[in-house]
Amino acid sequence: MLFRSAPIRLLVGYPAGGPVDGAARLVAPALARELGVPVVVENRPGANATLAGDLVAKAGADPTVLWFAASPTVTISPNIMRKMSFDPMRDLRALAPVVSFYNVLVINRDLPFKGFNDLIAYARANPGKVTFGSAGIGGSNHLSAELLALKTGTRMTHVPYKGNAPAMTDVIGGQLTMMFDIISTALPQITSGRVRAVAVSSPTRNRSLPEVPTLIESGVADFDVGGWMGIYGPPALPDAAASRITTATQKVLATPEIRSRLEELGFTLWTGDGATLSKRAVAERAMWASVTKGIEVD
Repeated sequence: MLFRSAPIRLLVGYPAGGPVDGAARLVAPALARELGVPVVVENRPGANATLAGDLVAKAGADPTVLWFAASPTVTISPNIMRKMSFDPMRDLRALAPVVSFYNVLVINRDLPFKGFNDLIAYARANPGKVTFGSAGIGGSNHLSAELLALKTGTRMTHVPYKGNAPAMTDVIGGQLTMMFDIISTALPQITSGRVRAVAVSSPTRNRSLPEVPTLIESGVADFDVGGWMGIYGPPALPDAAASRITTATQKVLATPEIRSRLEELGFTLWTGDGATLSKRAVAERAMWASVTKGIEVD
């Protein structure tokens, strides 16, 4: 048998309960049905979310150890980490993309700004007074805000947290002006009215927030900034195993139930092969390199 009788361990570099873990747990059972072997999600948080990738990079040719990766670890971490134990481009085999996701810019609901343009006008007139939270230095929501400040010619103050949830709590409470958050995780706070959504980072409006304009519509040229999730295997993974995993993932994403459930969470289905995944990763790593100059984390 191609995968023997052992289950496939689908490693996730984040704790259980987050958006990456949630997407992996939706995909895993369907992937198991396609491959004919159990697929078990295994959370391996640590080392700025790189621990899971490192374990797969060291797995040689083992087809039962895969990484369900989120793009920041592949495209941002190599630019900002002083010491990274592996290179995602060199030491892993890209197998298949799964979803794309975008951020939504939310602000405290009690602020007087009518929308995005009022927010930016205030930021220009009051350098440093607009505060934004993030899940930590170098995270995609941190760098999305830094890129926004760069493109709008404003100076804003970054307040890093250990995760998105506490940052969102302080936006709700008024300790922070704003933050970028993944649409799927911010939706409950938006629909309940606890925060206000002023713009999305996608090139077109998101189906979950059709009334919220894009940043491009709001006047920020070329602001098409999002992330993605994909599956990687060990560097020496045999071609036959790689091909089977790629094909199985594509079939999973074509399943109406899986497609519907992922889209309900605010994700956009993204199908392709390893080359598709690698091409985007290389381009985004180069883009973030220009934004992350001067940013370093251990």
